[in-house]
Amino acid sequence: MQITVLGAAGGAGQAIVHELAARGHHVVAASRSAEELSWPAGVTPLATDLTDPVQLAAACEDAEVVVMAAQVPYPRWHAELADLIDRAADAAAAVGARLVMVDNLYAYGSPGTPMSETTPEAATTRKGQLRAAIGQRLLARHQAGEFRVAIGRFADYFGPYDGSSLVNQLIIQPGIAGKRVRTFIADDQPHTFHYLPDAARGFATLVERPEADGRIWILPAAPATTQAALVDHLGEALGAPVRHSRVTPAMLWALGLFNAQLREAREVVAQFDRPYETDASDFVSTFGPIEVTPHDQAIAATVAWGREVSP
Repeated sequence: MQITVLGAAGGAGQAIVHELAARGHHVVAASRSAEELSWPAGVTPLATDLTDPVQLAAACEDAEVVVMAAQVPYPRWHAELADLIDRAADAAAAVGARLVMVDNLYAYGSPGTPMSETTPEAATTRKGQLRAAIGQRLLARHQAGEFRVAIGRFADYFGPYDGSSLVNQLIIQPGIAGKRVRTFIADDQPHTFHYLPDAARGFATLVERPEADGRIWILPAAPATTQAALVDHLGEALGAPVRHSRVTPAMLWALGLFNAQLREAREVVAQFDRPYETDASDFVSTFGPIEVTPHDQAIAATVAWGREVSP
């Protein structure tokens, strides 16, 4: 199958490209920095500015499936994200390709109970409402026959290929460097964390299964855990206890006065101060189980990757 992954240089994009290539697909890895990275056999890197319709069309030419994995930083979401996704959808429609959308859980808000596809999209934050609107617009265009789309949603993630996720930035990378690690808001609340290679298997399933089209899917993950447990797993992987502290809401508020990214992160506090779990039983009952990695093994593998890529 011929597949184009947009945003291929990001953490999710790289994981998805590697998984699809391992399954024998030919993949065009499209992003501004795609040609600077090392890719497995079967992958064609293509330097692509996703804001340029001509370059975007070239990246999607001959694609049977387009995977939209590109993201923008928090402070630019409202100015850029919807247009970026609309352009990707238009490019897929122009070549008659299916669209697989890489999405998060923000649309559901923070209900405190496990989130499934039937959970109301009741977000009260600007980011959550934006994500809900984008997803519903894609599904409306699917229903109108403009193109076919499947939307996969996953939670906070960590793993190889990514240095920007919350767990990688606050916990794993500082731990590898021998520095103090920080948990975010509350370290004792059960939380679903997706390991990137596991999430990639979920998205690859949506790519390969056209019956996924026309709806949203919650991707499988290892059972919910706590940030404190992740810190313990990190100590095991490093062979020594790690020093740790916690980013409190008050600290986040103060730091946000000087940092736009942290200022925008204030909206996600409610995703960490209470249980934040997913229910992927609908995915499993439809497509069958996929391999999910226990958290201790996932942390150990991410540490090994981090040590390899650290200067």
